[in-house]
Amino acid sequence: QKVSVEVLDHLEHLALVDFRDSEGVERLQKAIQFADQLHEVNTDGVEPMDSVLEDRCLYLREDDVTEGNCTKEVLENAREKVEEYFVAPPGNIPLPKLEEQDTFLQGS
Repeated sequence: QKVSVEVLDHLEHLALVDFRDSEGVERLQKAIQFADQLHEVNTDGVEPMDSVLEDRCLYLREDDVTEGNCTKEVLENAREKVEEYFVAPPGNIPLPKLEEQDTFLQGS
Protein backbone atom coordinates (compact mmCIF):
# COMPACT_ATOMS: atom_id res chain seq x y z
CA GLN A 1 0.00 0.00 0.00
CA LYS A 2 1.52 3.27 -1.17
CA VAL A 3 1.45 6.36 1.03
CA SER A 4 0.76 9.59 -0.83
CA VAL A 5 3.03 12.60 -0.61
CA GLU A 6 0.21 14.58 1.00
CA VAL A 7 -0.23 11.99 3.78
CA LEU A 8 3.55 11.93 4.36
CA ASP A 9 3.59 15.71 4.59
CA HIS A 10 0.72 15.69 7.08
CA LEU A 11 2.37 13.00 9.23
CA GLU A 12 5.72 14.80 9.15
CA HIS A 13 4.13 17.96 10.49
CA LEU A 14 2.16 16.11 13.18
CA ALA A 15 5.03 13.98 14.41
CA LEU A 16 8.02 16.16 13.45
CA VAL A 17 9.50 13.09 11.76
CA ASP A 18 11.22 13.12 8.38
CA PHE A 19 10.04 10.39 5.98
CA ARG A 20 12.11 11.58 3.01
CA ASP A 21 14.30 8.48 2.77
CA SER A 22 13.22 5.07 1.53
CA GLU A 23 13.81 3.40 4.92
CA GLY A 24 11.45 5.81 6.72
CA VAL A 25 8.73 5.39 4.11
CA GLU A 26 9.11 1.59 4.13
CA ARG A 27 8.85 1.49 7.94
CA LEU A 28 5.69 3.63 7.80
CA GLN A 29 4.13 1.38 5.14
CA LYS A 30 4.86 -1.71 7.25
CA ALA A 31 3.26 -0.07 10.31
CA ILE A 32 0.14 0.77 8.29
CA GLN A 33 0.00 -2.77 6.91
CA PHE A 34 0.27 -4.17 10.44
CA ALA A 35 -2.49 -1.86 11.74
CA ASP A 36 -4.75 -2.71 8.78
CA GLN A 37 -5.15 -6.21 10.24
CA LEU A 38 -7.58 -4.66 12.73
CA HIS A 39 -10.09 -4.16 9.88
CA GLU A 40 -10.40 -7.95 9.62
CA VAL A 41 -11.69 -8.31 13.19
CA ASN A 42 -15.47 -8.80 13.34
CA THR A 43 -16.81 -6.33 15.91
CA ASP A 44 -20.51 -6.65 15.05
CA GLY A 45 -22.58 -6.47 18.23
CA VAL A 46 -19.59 -5.58 20.40
CA GLU A 47 -20.18 -2.51 22.56
CA PRO A 48 -17.26 -0.09 22.76
CA MET A 49 -15.51 0.00 26.13
CA ASP A 50 -13.93 3.01 27.76
CA SER A 51 -11.80 0.83 30.00
CA VAL A 52 -10.27 -2.62 29.81
CA LEU A 53 -11.65 -3.14 33.33
CA GLU A 54 -15.14 -3.69 31.94
CA ASP A 55 -16.97 -4.50 35.19
CA ARG A 56 -14.88 -2.52 37.66
CA CYS A 57 -14.95 1.07 38.79
CA LEU A 58 -11.82 3.03 38.16
CA TYR A 59 -10.37 4.74 41.21
CA LEU A 60 -7.75 7.36 41.88
CA ARG A 61 -4.85 6.41 44.10
CA GLU A 62 -3.18 8.70 46.56
CA ASP A 63 -0.27 10.57 45.05
CA ASP A 64 2.49 9.68 47.50
CA VAL A 65 5.92 10.98 46.56
CA THR A 66 8.45 8.26 47.36
CA GLU A 67 11.56 9.80 45.83
CA GLY A 68 12.57 12.95 44.07
CA ASN A 69 14.69 16.05 44.40
CA CYS A 70 16.90 14.74 41.58
CA THR A 71 16.51 17.53 39.03
CA LYS A 72 20.26 17.89 38.52
CA GLU A 73 20.75 14.17 37.82
CA VAL A 74 17.77 13.99 35.45
CA LEU A 75 18.86 17.05 33.48
CA GLU A 76 22.27 15.48 32.92
CA ASN A 77 20.46 13.24 30.39
CA ALA A 78 19.26 16.21 28.33
CA ARG A 79 20.91 16.84 25.00
CA GLU A 80 19.76 20.44 25.24
CA LYS A 81 18.12 22.31 28.11
CA VAL A 82 16.93 25.81 28.94
CA GLU A 83 16.98 26.73 32.61
CA GLU A 84 15.59 23.57 34.25
CA TYR A 85 13.64 22.26 31.22
CA PHE A 86 14.37 19.75 28.47
CA VAL A 87 14.25 21.18 24.95
CA ALA A 88 12.42 18.68 22.75
CA PRO A 89 12.74 17.99 19.93
CA PRO A 90 16.32 19.32 19.89
CA GLY A 91 16.35 22.38 17.68
CA ASN A 92 12.57 22.36 17.19
CA ILE A 93 12.92 23.48 13.58
CA PRO A 94 9.68 23.53 11.57
CA LEU A 95 9.60 21.20 8.58
CA PRO A 96 9.52 22.73 5.09
CA LYS A 97 6.21 23.07 3.26
CA LEU A 98 5.24 20.34 0.78
CA GLU A 99 6.13 22.41 -2.28
CA GLU A 100 9.58 23.16 -0.81
CA GLN A 101 10.42 19.51 -0.18
CA ASP A 102 12.48 17.30 -2.41
CA THR A 103 10.71 14.20 -1.08
CA PHE A 104 11.51 10.65 -1.88
CA LEU A 105 8.03 9.97 -3.29
CA GLN A 106 7.48 13.07 -5.45
CA GLY A 107 8.43 11.20 -8.58
CA SER A 108 5.98 8.35 -7.92
